[in-house]
Amino acid sequence: MSEDGRVSNWTAPVAAAPVDATVTLPGSKSITNRALIIASLASGASTITGALRSRDTDLMIDALRTLGIEIVAADDDETTLRVSPARLHGGSVECGLAGTVMRFVPPLAALADGEVSFDGDEQARIRPLDTILDALRAVGAEIGGSALPFTMRGTGSLRGGSVEIDASGSSQFVSGLMLSAAAFDEGIEIHHTGKPVPSMPHIDMTVEMLRRAGVRVDTPESGGDANTWRVYPGPITPIEWTIEPDLSNATPFLAAAAVTRGRVRVPNWPESTTQPGDAIREILALMGARVDLTAGSLTVEGPDTLRGIDFDLHDVGELTPTVAALAALAEGPSILRGIAHLRGHETDRLAALTTEIVRLGGRAVETDDGIRIDPAPLHGGSWRAYADHRMATAGAIVGLCVPGVEVDDIGTTAKTLPGFEKLWDAMLSTTTPSEVGS
Repeated sequence: MSEDGRVSNWTAPVAAAPVDATVTLPGSKSITNRALIIASLASGASTITGALRSRDTDLMIDALRTLGIEIVAADDDETTLRVSPARLHGGSVECGLAGTVMRFVPPLAALADGEVSFDGDEQARIRPLDTILDALRAVGAEIGGSALPFTMRGTGSLRGGSVEIDASGSSQFVSGLMLSAAAFDEGIEIHHTGKPVPSMPHIDMTVEMLRRAGVRVDTPESGGDANTWRVYPGPITPIEWTIEPDLSNATPFLAAAAVTRGRVRVPNWPESTTQPGDAIREILALMGARVDLTAGSLTVEGPDTLRGIDFDLHDVGELTPTVAALAALAEGPSILRGIAHLRGHETDRLAALTTEIVRLGGRAVETDDGIRIDPAPLHGGSWRAYADHRMATAGAIVGLCVPGVEVDDIGTTAKTLPGFEKLWDAMLSTTTPSEVGS
């Protein structure tokens, strides 16, 4: 166990029988952190119900409090937050390894009156930030540096206007600029140049949430120019936000059903959502699982034979570690495409997944834009997490079927799902239906 109380080395438990469990997941990180930014700029107080409380969201809360925003949790429920806007001031923001903090908070901090410094974990200092920082400079911000650590010097307002960026490395560059743009003097018009933007569902999520808060947004789909998003200046309406369960965090548990020929149910699965995690339904069905969404509950039953898959994950890249773990246990070859941008995530996920699968005897090779995984017998051994929560959960999936898989830092899952290993153990604790996480 590490000094902060997190479990470090962890022997992934093997499933002695098909799993049969109901797993209740906490709120979406992506929606929680977007709601916190929007609420910080609203014309009055907002309430967020069902907020995820994890390292990433707590870093966002701390960052906003540092800038002067009042955020108070309910006495009896830390997932209910009251967010009261205030005049923004300077301070020191700790980003950890949270992409949403390092890319969503700087546009907000550009509106502060005073100096705001940013830093984060050692691994965060190599994550690309120049795209969004250069864009902010182009619309009037004064910034020293192009990566963590950097400093912003605010005057209480930002001009805004038109800017060109290459967002092919991350959709967060577009979302980060959009979330605070209604408070810029001229709003913002973002022209993307370059290869297609990855993870488009996350931009759709940003647009949907801004519109719900009364912000006018033009998108390519709503009659705007191709690869152009425009956010108009104007007031932001206070909202009573209710956060959906985190569907990406659900995917390792659903994968457990697929690889053990078991059954897992996730309640409160939305009928319609902008979360990329919803794509796991299609992926698991293509791999042979039975997938049913009825009355807000998603049930996955594992197949007798788990098939390989050829799939473009460009828009849902965050699912790649889960899908790669499934592919390593499948009986046919898999090609995961469209995910070159994952080389700039918490770690180089393509290199990390390839390395760890091969370390356990698997056959995996990087391609220009993804990974090819071929069937091979796996054996136990060390599975490194690279301080990446989704790499850790991928190791847990493999360990269900391969004895002796040692995940070197399962505690990194606290980034988005604190207590993952306890939920995992509870799922495996019985071969009869069990309630997990409720």
